Formats: sequence, structure tokens, C-alpha cells
Amino acid sequence: MMFPWRQIVLLSITGCLAACTEDVIFQGPRWRTEPSDLILPINSPDQQATVTCEAEGSPPPQYRWSLNGTLIDLGNDYRRHMSGGSLIISDLDKDQDTGVYQCTAFNAWGSILGRRASLQFAYLDNFKTQSARSAVNVREGQGVVLLCGPPAHSGELTFAWIFNEYPYFVQQDSRRFISQETGSLYIAKVERSDVGNYTCVVNNSVTREKVLSSPTPLVLRTLASTAFLLCLIKCGSPGVTVANTGTFPCRSLCSPVPEISWRRTSGIPFPSKVKMKNSNAVLEIPNFQQEDAGTYECMAENRRGKNAARGRISFHAKPHWLQTMADTALSIQENLFWECKANGKPKPSYSWLKNGEQGRVQIENGALSIATVNLSDSGVYQCVAENKHGIIYSRAQLMVLASPPSFSRSPLKALLKARSGSQVTLECKPQASPPAISLWKKGNEILQRTERITLLSNGTLMIANVTRRDAASYTCVAKNQFGTASTTGRLIVTEPTRITVRPTNMEIIVGESIVLPCQIACDPALDVSFSWAFNGQLIDFQRDSNHFERVGGSISGDLMIRNIQLNHGGKYICIVDTDVESLSTSAILVVKGPPGPPDKVAVDEITDSTAQLSWTLGRDNGSPITGYIIQARTPFTVGWQAVDTVPEMVNGNTLTATVVGLNAWVEYEFRVVARNVVGLGEPSPSSAKTRTEDTIPDTAPTDVGGGGGTKSELVITWEPVAEELQNGEGFGYIIAFRPVGTVTWTRSVISTPGAAPYVFRNDTIPPFSPFDVKVGAYNNRGEGPFSSIATVYSAEEGKRGVISDEVRGFFHPSQAGNVNLILVVYWEDDTKPETVGKVRISGNYTLVNITGLRANTVYYLCVAAFNTAGPGPQSAPINATTKKPRESVPGGGIQLTVEWCSSVNFLG
Repeated sequence: MMFPWRQIVLLSITGCLAACTEDVIFQGPRWRTEPSDLILPINSPDQQATVTCEAEGSPPPQYRWSLNGTLIDLGNDYRRHMSGGSLIISDLDKDQDTGVYQCTAFNAWGSILGRRASLQFAYLDNFKTQSARSAVNVREGQGVVLLCGPPAHSGELTFAWIFNEYPYFVQQDSRRFISQETGSLYIAKVERSDVGNYTCVVNNSVTREKVLSSPTPLVLRTLASTAFLLCLIKCGSPGVTVANTGTFPCRSLCSPVPEISWRRTSGIPFPSKVKMKNSNAVLEIPNFQQEDAGTYECMAENRRGKNAARGRISFHAKPHWLQTMADTALSIQENLFWECKANGKPKPSYSWLKNGEQGRVQIENGALSIATVNLSDSGVYQCVAENKHGIIYSRAQLMVLASPPSFSRSPLKALLKARSGSQVTLECKPQASPPAISLWKKGNEILQRTERITLLSNGTLMIANVTRRDAASYTCVAKNQFGTASTTGRLIVTEPTRITVRPTNMEIIVGESIVLPCQIACDPALDVSFSWAFNGQLIDFQRDSNHFERVGGSISGDLMIRNIQLNHGGKYICIVDTDVESLSTSAILVVKGPPGPPDKVAVDEITDSTAQLSWTLGRDNGSPITGYIIQARTPFTVGWQAVDTVPEMVNGNTLTATVVGLNAWVEYEFRVVARNVVGLGEPSPSSAKTRTEDTIPDTAPTDVGGGGGTKSELVITWEPVAEELQNGEGFGYIIAFRPVGTVTWTRSVISTPGAAPYVFRNDTIPPFSPFDVKVGAYNNRGEGPFSSIATVYSAEEGKRGVISDEVRGFFHPSQAGNVNLILVVYWEDDTKPETVGKVRISGNYTLVNITGLRANTVYYLCVAAFNTAGPGPQSAPINATTKKPRESVPGGGIQLTVEWCSSVNFLG
């Protein structure tokens, strides 16, 4: 194959090749898919095989194939053709197509050899003779080996034995073993049940063909004999494996049947991956590695003795790469050194190919070196490592470059700016092969080294402590044997930039707005840009426009921050960038706000009236916490309420407090609110619900009164004690009464905690008699206090009132249901609020006597009903006037009898 190297030489002289750049694109072939070994059955005359070969490159590679080292002429071979790079063989012929195939891929940049692939044909011949095999005579208890002697074949075989007739197959156990290497059947101790005909069955795993041998009769000798004293043992022969599973049988002919064990003679214990099969007769070592190699001993032992056999197992492996080469571009006359390293056992040997053939190379210990490369050395190289188990290839492309200098990819900037007093660095980076020699000019004057001017060997020009006198045009001139090129830029020296107004550290309250100033003075020739960083991250003014805005003109980069939040506290840096320098200035912004919520509020101890609380500190948000407020909530409160504590004022350094004044037997939740000089913070999460301890009632019923009713009744009413004041379970009332002027109290207990009037009936009660009445409360813990004593009159014998007026009540439908309580309200007139009185009686009554009134006085009255849904509307008020009482009625007995319709109407 001829390659257009002459064309490359001509192009390299007139200009740089497409690949002669810093970003070299190597276009020689490289393998995508290489061939692999094939073993095929021949099932029919029109069967075909495909040997895969695929490479990539630019231009796309072409291919050629060889068989056993001879190039295949595909133009004159009707059975073979290519599809892409793969070779397709039709009408397979075992004699013509068996062998080693090798693919070569090539294009204008070079060629590479592919991995060798063998094509074999699997077959299985019949046994040469089908006549009866000779009988094998053996004594009972003796061991025996029945040979299979497989016929000619290609492809992997498996073996089995038939006993007497199909389908009775010999089953392997501690006495019987079938070698999958030779096909032989081993019987360690022959028994009478083993007598019969044995047929070897051979299977080809590739072709799936099966052939059977002639039967081998097994006959017992007529003479009796004792079993062997010692065992005949054969251990697996030294093996070769390539990172695969090693299987090693231990065959013993012993009687009695021995127990088999294995060990390594080195004493190294078996790793966990080792497996024992067929009653320990087979040792299997998966993923066999170099460290598994060594001498293994098989021990067979029965009651008559023991014997052992040893076999050495070696590790062999085909080569694999440890180090390979990489594609390389060199300028003409440079030196090349490539090294490849492979591992394998035996140790591999090395060779090198250029474009599939031996080249102008020097090889030493697998390394390739070429002194002063030239254009003809360009191509694709392969390092070949080989031992008796395999061969591997590694490829790399060498490109030798030759071109005149060019600044097309790295020209000097047309306009260069530098700050007065700084150091200027001008780089001269021509593309050239071989590398060009460079010099610098200032205007038309060639620059020489001085105290301030440095000319580096790589072509870089450095000017230290520049002044305005250094402002000029600078030219870099590059030259090699193929040509000359230059690039020019003009240098401007500017005055240093100064920050004239800087931001200062500030403290600010949440919600306020500020402007952080950042203003400069700079040379008008400079382009200036401003940016701000907050806590190390550049501010995105478009994304964060709700809070941040840059304000000011071309020389001002002021930062406005609106509606400042707590998370806006931190370090702000104003960054000023010009063509020649970068400056910055910073300030710390402290944002103060109300404290954050305390956390982990817990009730550490609770009594019937106190709770010991603790909590953890929340954030102070820039201002120290000065104190805490404790709040509580119960099922009887509307929302959260502040509670009393000890100490009364909880300061900011305290994380505990005792809440006092709690009601007994009430479920409480607590939370804590912190405050600082800015204000109150958010409340903490609430504590777990906790109930105070129970205790005896400490609140007496109020508004004790009554009266009215029917003959021989004493009706007593009171204002019920609120549920949150009942202090425990089992709450009820104790009613005590006695006739006025007597000493002994009559007591009655009711367990209803609500407001049901109490009615005492006794025929001995005189009508309209005064009684001292008091009502107390109790619960499971004991009795509480009694109310103050009130005077209540028993019922009259008839209508004894001086005045009787009827009041008919009309109530809203929402009050439908049983009436539990009737409330009568009376007063003298609206200008005397202290005269208002109330009488409560059971809803079963339609009449009440109001006592203790003033004589000759106008009273106003109205009636309202109560049930479980609440109070109904009051009736329209009426008025009545009391008269002078009879002499027989004491002054306190002036009364007013109020009566209403006996059936309450619930009208819409």
C-alpha cells in the first residue's frame, strides 16, 4: 500500500496542515471492534460465518484480510466478501476455511493490524469399532477404571455412562467418578450390584452431536478376596489456567471407600472461594490467580490405611497491558521515545510495527526510539506483546509537523494597556515546526536586555515598572527554516485607579434600606466595570432585583439594598475591574431584628398551680436578648395568654422560669417569646400538653338564691362553678339550708357540675318561710369552700303577692329543646343600675316570688329561658308597683309574684 507522503511534504512547506495545530486531530485508524475466535458446527452446505472487524478514522478506513498469513484475494473469491470491515464466508468448507484470520485497517494516515482470530469447525466422529468390548474382570471390593476412548472430534466434549440400558445413567457418588477430561469411569469399590454392561456416551457441546461406545461388560471374579489395604490415588495433573476456574480431580481406587481431603503443601490455607465437589473428589478454584499456584496434595484414607498424591498447579496467562503509548505530534528533527509494558506468564516478548510492517525503529526492552524524526516517520505504530497463550496490540499515531511560523491563532492585541509602575508581559507564541526563533522591536528599534527589560527563551517580553516613556508599538518577529512571520500591538500606559469613597461597617434594623458607596477616580482611557460580592458570592442583580440595585454613574458603583432582611447581614465587597488592574473594598453590614424563636420548650415539673419550664436559646439576630415572656393556652382560653412567672421579669440570660397562678386539673400548653431592643420575636413551638395536678375546689358557687316553687318546696339556685375552676374529677355541689334562727344545717349533695336548681320537698315546711342557704363545691380530693349565706323563702300556700302580672315568653327557634333554667331579671329604673336583681329557677316552673323589695316602688321585669344551646332572648319588659305590706309580714317580706304562661312557645 502506497501512502501520499510526498503530498504531505509539499503542503507542510507552503502552510500548516489541517492537523498541524495545537489541537491536533489524529486521523489514523484505531480499532472499534477486533476479530474473535470462532468454532462452528457444519450443519448445512449453505452455512456462513462472519469474522467481525471495525475501525474508525478520517478518512474512513479500508480493510484487507489474510488467512494463515496469505492475503485473501476477495475479487476472485465467490465465497468470501466484506461488509464494512467484517469478512463474511459463505458455503463453509472445513478444509479451505479452517485457520487463522487477520484484519488490516488502513487510510491515508497509516494502517494497523488486528488481533488474530482462529476459525475452527466442531465435529464428532463415531467410535472406530462398534464390536463388543472385552470384559473387565474385577474382584468384589476392588477398584476399577473403565476407559471411554473418545473418537476424533473438535470442540468441547462432555461424558456420561449408561448402565446396562438407556435411560439408566451412572450417578456419581463417593464410589463412582466420571472424568470430564478423559471420559473414564472410576469405581473405587466394586459391589455385586455394579456387575453389568457399561456404555460411554460422548456429547459435543458445539454441534450437540452424541455418539455411544460399544458396551463394556464388568464381571466379578469367582475367587473371593479381601479389599485393598492401601489406595491407588491419582491427583490432577499440573494445570494451566488463564484467570479462569481450575478444576482438579482426585481419583482413588480403594476399599473400603475412603474419605478424601485436600491441602496445600505450603501450609497456606484455602481461600473461601475454593469449592469441593463429588464427596471432595474434585477441587475447584474459581478465578484462578498467580497466588493460587503451588503444589496440592490429595489424601485418601479408610480404616485400612491412607495414601496421598501430589500435583503441581501452575498459573499461566496471556499478555495484558500495564502501559501503552498515546498519540503524539512532534516537530521535525525532535526525538521520539515510546514505551509499552505488558504482563503475562510466560513473560511476553515485544515487537513494533509501523503501518503494519517493520519500520525505521530502534527497540530496547519493549521501548521504541527514533532520533531526529522526519516527515517519513509519520504513521500509525503498534506495540505487539506476545507469549504462547496469546498476542495483544497497542496503537498510537505519530504526526511529524513541518510549517513556517504563523500568528493566526495567537496574535498580539492591537491595543495593550498597562498601569504605570506595573510589570507588562507580552507573549510571543507563533505556531511553527520546528519552533521558531523570536526577537522584539519597539517601533523600528530591536530591543535588547536592560535592567527593566527581560527577554525570555520562550519568546516572552517582560517590562518592569513601566512608565509613559514605554508607550509605543511592539512587534514580535518569528523565523524558522520555512519562513518568517510577525505580530504587532500598541502599548498605552495609564495612571493608577483610586477608590475615593468606600463603604463603611454599618448596623441596620430589619426592613430598612441603605446605600453602600463605592466611587473611584481613574484614567479616562480605561474601561471600568463594577461588581459586588456578598459573603463570597457575586450578586446577581437581575435575579435579586427585589433587594439589590447598583446605582450611580460610570465612576460610581454604589449598592442600594432595599427592605433589608436578616439574611442580608454579612461582608460586602465592591470589586472594580479595569483593563489593567482590579481593586476592591469591603464593609461589614450587621442586620438587627427581633429575636428568633426559642426552641425545645419543656415542662420539667408541674404541680396543681405551678409549672417549671425550660427552653433553649434562639438567635438574637444582631441584638442581645433582654427578656422572655411566657404564654399559656388551655381549652378554656381564647388563644394564647401571658401568665405570671417567678421571677416576675425573666431576663435574657435565663432559660428557665416557674409559671404560677395556674388552675388545677387543667391541660396547659406553654410557649416562650424572646424580646430585644428591636422588639418581640416569633414565639417558640409550643410545649407538649401537660395537665396540672388535681386538688380540692378553691372556688365557691356564687349568686345563691331561689324561692318560689309549689307548696311545701324550698327552691335553691346558684351560679355554677366554671369547669376550669373545678380542680379535679368527681365534681359536685353541697347544698346546706336551715330555717332562719336555727343552728343545725340540713345538707344535700348533688353530683351534677352544671346549674340545675335544687328543690327540697317536705310537708312540714311552712309556706313562705325564710331559710338560711349556702352552697359549697367538692371533688374527689375533698370539699371546698361554701358560698356566703343567703335568705331564701319557701313556696307560698297560694297567691300571696300583692301584685301579679303575667309575662308570656316568645323565643327563637334555635332555642328549641328542653328548658333547663328560667332567669327573671328585675330593676327599679335604668338610672339605678345597683338595683338590678336576678332570680334563677328550674325550667319546670312558671311562677316565682321575688322578695326583699321596697314598698310602693315601680319595678320592671323580663324573663329569659336557658337550655343546652344557650340563653334565649329576653321577653319584653313589664312594670308592677309594690304596695304597703300587711303588718303580719315583716319588712323583708315585701314581695312580687311573677307568673307566665305554663307552656313556652317556640315561634319563628
